[in-house]
Amino acid sequence: MIQWQTGRVIERIAERNGMQEVRIELADGAVERALHDTTVQRPLLEGDLVLLNTTAVRLGLGSGGYHFVHAILQDEVPVAGATTSGTGRARSRRSGPEGHMMKLKYTSLQRAVLAAEEPASPYHEIFQRHVSIDGTPVLIGELHSMLPIAAAWLHRRRPDLRIAYVMSDGGALPISFSKHTAALKQLSWLCGTVTYGQAYGGDLETMNKFTALIAARHALQADVIIACMGPGIAGTGTPLGHTGTEAGELVNAVHMLGGIPILMARVSGADLRPRHYGLSHHLLNNLRYVAACAAHLPLSSNLSAELSEMINRQWQEAGVPDYHQIHWLGQPAREELEVALSAYPIAITTMGRSYHDDPSFYLCVAAAAEFVLQEHKKQRATPQALPEELS
Repeated sequence: MIQWQTGRVIERIAERNGMQEVRIELADGAVERALHDTTVQRPLLEGDLVLLNTTAVRLGLGSGGYHFVHAILQDEVPVAGATTSGTGRARSRRSGPEGHMMKLKYTSLQRAVLAAEEPASPYHEIFQRHVSIDGTPVLIGELHSMLPIAAAWLHRRRPDLRIAYVMSDGGALPISFSKHTAALKQLSWLCGTVTYGQAYGGDLETMNKFTALIAARHALQADVIIACMGPGIAGTGTPLGHTGTEAGELVNAVHMLGGIPILMARVSGADLRPRHYGLSHHLLNNLRYVAACAAHLPLSSNLSAELSEMINRQWQEAGVPDYHQIHWLGQPAREELEVALSAYPIAITTMGRSYHDDPSFYLCVAAAAEFVLQEHKKQRATPQALPEELS
């Protein structure tokens, strides 16, 4: 069931690409925060009467403590050359070719986007010519917090690399909900973003994970791809009952497209839940049951001896197939990672924990990013074969 409530906007707090944060006075007099997707309806103004979806907050879910604006309740007369946004004020039509791919399909919020694969897209020919990502390393994660950690380490070590972010639909669907994506784009640490499935709002939209990876490599010309869900992961405490299983599916897709699948390990030395302490059961079950193709799993050798020993024991006991490979890396050192993270302007937390609360998580994510750099070094050191007519 959806829980609805009306309220009136009393303050506009912040706005970033496509997402507005406001303060709402609810009908019962309570004042609470809400988020509004400005790609759906016009930006809110003080005094606007709105209909809110309050379900997540009422259930205590980890969506950041926000309600979501479903509709602006005032009616206004449309102006010429514009389309109305639900019951809200008119807004200008977007320029450019119309797309035929539906996001949030068969719901009252379905919208058409131009998929990069469509004939009307300037990138259409790329998908006719390419079914490979040409050995591109892909950092695959199950938590959105892995994105800024990996990007910060890659930027510190190789600021020249072109890094693209592929956002799946396993978490938040609008990419505008991600503060990290907005910050990384503002810093120019990302060369672009791709959203696939029901996720929307990326620089490029694609139909599925395969074409998302092809778009990142060939349309955005990425040297490195980071692929993970938006903010928010859902789980049930069961071996495969969580949205993080898409990480294993991405391993298979990267492998089949000729890329290098590198998993960013979900490791914790502070999580009080036994299933997420050490190597998360999400990660182990992904490798055991979902990832049918070989994946690299870099880990940091700068963890405590106790945690490292536990991880080795978990790995042996989990029955992970032999084709997956663990790599223990000495980089990054704790101090250097702290410097890299300090260059990033907003706080990074994972499950509410900062770097100082749970350094093992951050070290292992950065170790995966370091593994990418080692792969790049190997590729540069390998002589390129000459075409037959020149050999």
